Amino acid sequence: MRWRLRYLQHDLELSEGQFAVGRNATCQLSLDDPLVSRRHALLAVNDEGVTIEDLQSRNGVLVNGKKITERVPLQVGDRILIGAQELTLLQGRAVTSRDHQTTGHQAKMTLPKMEASLRMPSDLAGPGPSSSVPAPDGSGGSGSDIDVSMVRRADAFKLLGGVAEKALALGRAVEAERLLASPLADVIEACRAGRKLPSQLVDQAAKFSSKLATSTGKGAWADYVIELYAAQGRPCPAVVIDELYIAMRKVATVDVNRLREYLAMLRAKLSSLGPADRFLFQRLEGLERLAALR
Repeated sequence: MRWRLRYLQHDLELSEGQFAVGRNATCQLSLDDPLVSRRHALLAVNDEGVTIEDLQSRNGVLVNGKKITERVPLQVGDRILIGAQELTLLQGRAVTSRDHQTTGHQAKMTLPKMEASLRMPSDLAGPGPSSSVPAPDGSGGSGSDIDVSMVRRADAFKLLGGVAEKALALGRAVEAERLLASPLADVIEACRAGRKLPSQLVDQAAKFSSKLATSTGKGAWADYVIELYAAQGRPCPAVVIDELYIAMRKVATVDVNRLREYLAMLRAKLSSLGPADRFLFQRLEGLERLAALR
């Protein structure tokens, strides 16, 4: 039997061999998603079927809503969640001469590079001569000062975020997720690289990722928020915590250990926090209790 992997409107035929999925361009399937690790998962295809394993990724791999802890066999119709991206295993089509030229485990596909310059749907685009969102500047920063390129990116995020807000209000969570994936990836990558980010940009990214957790039911977006503020060494603002409380009642799974590590870090510096931040910490402790019930 032949198999194919469906992602959005794309189908990729799978032939015998190994098939890597991740953010790295060397993967056979490269996903531009901040919740996807560089090498996130590995599919193995042979005469007996298709298996998948988690390559010790940050956010894990879910098959039909359950997090896997070892290599597991896949069946036709199984839904695979990698980061915030869902893929489906389907039965392959009949072999043609063209298939021999275009398929195989060595074929590389980048799906999709969700650039911030994507054309907005006409009913979401705001007024102005163009409905395209300017692509963020990808230049890097150095030193202990706030990265100048990320300051400019905060302004671009405002425009993109406004379009995403409208999509969410219309119940179009998948559209909002596609719009925000690339800029959210930029923020978390800069954070992991130790670059100093404007607090406004961090709060914007956290606000939208927590809203995505609520609207999509994907706990990995809530994990994104915790990772972001753990790197900043400060409590989440009240508006983000409010959204996380809503999200925790809707997401399938969440990384409780990551949340506990974040709280332990804040607890160690509690004596240096002001009254407002101490109150936020108490609310985060309540969030931990809620998350543990998932």
